[in-house]
Amino acid sequence: MMMGDARLAVQLRQVLERHELNFVFQPIVDLAQADVLGYEALMRGPLGTPLHAPEDLLRVARLHGLTQELEVAACTGAMHAFAALRLPGKLFLNLGAPAIASFGGADGGELLRHAADAGLAPGRLMLELTEHERVEDAEALQAAFSTLAGQGVGLALDDFGDGRSSLRLWAQLKPRMVKVDKFFVRGIHHDRRKVEVLRAILNLSTAFGTSIVAEGVEEAEELSVLRDLGCHFGQGYLLGRPAERPAPVVADAARTVLDSSKVAVLPNAVPRTGLAETVGRLKVGAPTIAADASNAELMQLFAHHPELQAVAVVANGYPVGLVNRRNFVDRFARPYSHELYGRRPTTLFMNDAPLRVEMSTPIDALITVLTGDDQRYLYEGFILTEDGRYAGLATGESLVRAVTERRIEAARHANPLTFLPGNIPITEHIGRLLSAGARFAACYFDLNNFKPYNDLYGYWRGDEMIKLAARVIAAHADPSQDFVGHVGGDDFVVLFQSEDWQGRCERTVHAFNVGARALFDAGELARGGFESEDRRGFRVVFPLTTMAAGVVRVSSGQFQTPEEVASAAAAAKKVAKQSGSGIHLAPAVRPRLLLEATG
Repeated sequence: MMMGDARLAVQLRQVLERHELNFVFQPIVDLAQADVLGYEALMRGPLGTPLHAPEDLLRVARLHGLTQELEVAACTGAMHAFAALRLPGKLFLNLGAPAIASFGGADGGELLRHAADAGLAPGRLMLELTEHERVEDAEALQAAFSTLAGQGVGLALDDFGDGRSSLRLWAQLKPRMVKVDKFFVRGIHHDRRKVEVLRAILNLSTAFGTSIVAEGVEEAEELSVLRDLGCHFGQGYLLGRPAERPAPVVADAARTVLDSSKVAVLPNAVPRTGLAETVGRLKVGAPTIAADASNAELMQLFAHHPELQAVAVVANGYPVGLVNRRNFVDRFARPYSHELYGRRPTTLFMNDAPLRVEMSTPIDALITVLTGDDQRYLYEGFILTEDGRYAGLATGESLVRAVTERRIEAARHANPLTFLPGNIPITEHIGRLLSAGARFAACYFDLNNFKPYNDLYGYWRGDEMIKLAARVIAAHADPSQDFVGHVGGDDFVVLFQSEDWQGRCERTVHAFNVGARALFDAGELARGGFESEDRRGFRVVFPLTTMAAGVVRVSSGQFQTPEEVASAAAAAKKVAKQSGSGIHLAPAVRPRLLLEATG
C-alpha cells in the first residue's frame, strides 16, 4: 500500500541517514574480447518498502529536493559495496550534472576521498552523466569533468540519443565512453534505420576518440549485429542481469555469439534518397513568357527557340500556365488566326492547370503521376518550382527515364515482387562473409521449365509460382544465420551458415515441388506435364515445373571476391538443371579451375 508523499520523504531521509541503500551490479562487456570490462551500480531501496524500486526513490527525491543527496549516497554506497565484492574491472556510477559538479568539487576531493576509503583507485571509476537535457551550466560541468579526468576518473555519457543536447555535450565534454540508448539497440537486426544510426554513431566515436557501449542487449541476433558493426562494448540481460553478486565472466549465451565465426544477417538496405534523386536534377533552363504578353510575342519566342516543346506563362515570378508548342503553332497557323488572336494575351491558349512540382520533390513521389488520367505532361512537359516560384521545365521523357532508373535501382536492392534482397545486398553479404573468413554454403535455386509455364498460364500465374518459391525458400532458412536473396525472375540465392544447410536445401526443393502442383490445371497434373512452346517456337510437352539447386561450399581463402562465389554457384545450378537430380553439390575447387572446366 502506497504511503503519502510526506511520509515517503521522511522514510527516504531515514534511508539516506542510515545508509540503507542496497545495490545490484550489471556487467558491461568488451564485445571484441568477450570479457567483462566492469559493472554498472544500480541502487535499490530497502526490500519490502514503497521505496525499493529505483524509480520510486528518484521520484520522491525529485519531489522533495533530495535528488543530489540521493545520488551522492548511492555513489558512495556503491563504491563500498563494489569493493567488498572484490569484483574486477571498472565501476560505473550514475550521476546528474549538479551532483558531479558539487561532489567532484574544485579538485574532486570528496569523490576521491570516498574512493580511497573504499579501497578503489580513481582509474577504476567511470561516472555516467544522466539526464543530459537538464544540463544548465555546461561550463561548470566541463570544469568538474576535466578535474576528475586529470585524476584518472573516467567519464561516460549515458543514454545517448535520448536527450536533445547529447551530441553537443559529447563534443564539449569529450567523454571516454558514450552509452547508446536501448531504443537504437532493440530489434536492430530487423530495422535497417537503426543499423545506419549505430554506424553513424560509431563513425562519430572514431572522430572523437570515444568508445561506444550499446545498452539493452537482450537477443542473440542483436548482439551478433552489434559485434559485426564493430560496437566496442555492450550491456543488457543477454550479457548479464543485474545481481547482488554478479558473475565475473560473460553469460554463456552471449559468449556463444561472441565466439562464433558466423556473420550476422543485416536487415535489407533500401535505396537512399539524396539530392541526385530529386526532381530538380531533371530541370531544363527555358525562357518564359509574361501573362500579359501577346500571342504574337509568344510566336516569336517559339520561332527563336525551335528546341522548346513548351513555354511557361509567368506572373510576378509565379507560373500560371503552360503553352504547348505544337498545339499553339497549329492553332496560330490557321487562316486569320494572327489577326484574330495576335494581340490577345498568352493566357488564351495556355493549359491553366499544368503539372507543377517543387525541385526538392523525390522522383519516387511522381510514380503515381505516370499512371494518372492526365497524361499531357508526357508531351508538353511540366513546371519546376522553388517555394512556388518558377525554376524551370522538365520533360515527360526525362521523368519516365528517371523513374525507370529508380525502379531498376530499387529492384537491385529489393525485388519488387517478393521484397527479398536483390543483387546489391546479396553481393554485400557475400563480401562480409569472405572478409570474416566464415564458412558458408552458397546455394543457387532455379525453376525447371518456368518460362514455358509462364508462356502457357500467363504472367499472373507465373508471378504466383515465383512467390511460392520465395515463401518456401525463406521458410526453410534460419533468418538469424542464413541470407535469402532474389536475383531476379525465378533465380534465388541463399547463403547458408546453418550447420544443417544440406537438409534445408533438400526440404526446400521437396516442399516447392509439392506446392507447385497446385498451380497447374487438373489436365496437366493428370498427364504429368504440359504443352507449350520451346525456345525455337515448337510445341513441346514439358515436365511439371520443379526446383533445382546448385550448392558451393565456401571456406576461408577459397574465393577472393563475391563475383567468384556467385559464378561458382551459378555453374553448380546449371549442372543441377541439366542432370535433373534436383540438387548438385559442387566439388571444392578454386573458381578459376571451375570456370575453365565449364567454359
